[in-house]
Amino acid sequence: MTRGSGPRRGLLARRLIQLYTGLTLYGVSMGLMVRADLGLEPWSVLNQGISRHTGLSIGTVTIVSGALILLLWIPLRQRPGLGTVSNVVILGVVMDATMAWVPELSGYGARIPLLAFAVLLNGAATGLYISARFGPGPRDGLMTGLHQRTGRPVRLVRTCIEVTVLAVGFLLGGSVGAGTVVYALAIGPLAQLFLRLFAIKELAEAPSRVVARTRTSPERAILPE
Repeated sequence: MTRGSGPRRGLLARRLIQLYTGLTLYGVSMGLMVRADLGLEPWSVLNQGISRHTGLSIGTVTIVSGALILLLWIPLRQRPGLGTVSNVVILGVVMDATMAWVPELSGYGARIPLLAFAVLLNGAATGLYISARFGPGPRDGLMTGLHQRTGRPVRLVRTCIEVTVLAVGFLLGGSVGAGTVVYALAIGPLAQLFLRLFAIKELAEAPSRVVARTRTSPERAILPE
């Protein structure tokens, strides 16, 4: 074993654990938001709307839409990483599994705390998988890719995409409500908090070791500028 191979393997193991733990928890949080039934984040609103018209589960639609969004990376000259491909598959599978395990709830006394927990969990999951630096998710990569091609600020590009997605999802029957607003207001500060908490020191000190898939960091696709 060459000198330094042990630490490198340990670092890789930690990154992989953070990636897959984060993606799994992200999928759980999405399923819990559906069960809270108080409004979803924009992309889930769209996926739920499509699900209601196709008969496919929302998790299946999430996987299919993620794969289709990934195709849009080609003209944008984006390159997916391990985290990108894993994101496409894991979120939808875990989302459906969570909804199968957690029953539908009645009464705000159960649904409001569930929504709050789901949003908090989503923020933690975001910090975990992004800090692993295995590439952004399909939707985040779409935002950064359009930012690079158009020269428009990330925040503007993100807002335009999510408003469009939310509007189409609402017209298709997706759930828009207080949870949608809570998510929009809370996810930026929560993600910023957990990105600092789960940051991997070795990656911050040696960014050249991490394969950069985009010229704009995935953090900027999520956090307010």
